Amino acid sequence: MDTIWLTGAEWLAVLRIGLGLWWLESWRHKDKKAWFERGTGIAWAADVAAKHRWNAVRGGFQTVVAPRPRAMAYVVVYAELALGLGLIAGFLTPIALVGGLLLNLLYLVLMIHDWAEQGQNSMMALISVVGLFGMSWQTWSLDSALGLFL
Repeated sequence: MDTIWLTGAEWLAVLRIGLGLWWLESWRHKDKKAWFERGTGIAWAADVAAKHRWNAVRGGFQTVVAPRPRAMAYVVVYAELALGLGLIAGFLTPIALVGGLLLNLLYLVLMIHDWAEQGQNSMMALISVVGLFGMSWQTWSLDSALGLFL
């Protein structure tokens, strides 16, 4: 493979780190006080889910998220932080890539009618797939330094 400036593996690492920075920004810009004390993030998602045309989304939200809104707020917010840090550092990278892909797919399905959200989630999901199948943890990562996922 011919590339400019960096090797193919290094470009995959750049992509992985960029995705990690994207997750970290998703975490950073959240109003944690609103999410944790007032439950705004989960309340917004509940409103979206309640109006969703797919029964599976409405039912799934009511079964999994609605009974535990405070816990789910912490799960969402700290999952985004963990994904960001894991991808930037390249630690447990395949797990972070699969976890991020699943979270983006959940967001994508929940927000299926919001075109602005679809672009972000579909691109983040695509980067996760490329990072996973390109084994983006081979360069500039703790996984590589520790000999993980060879």
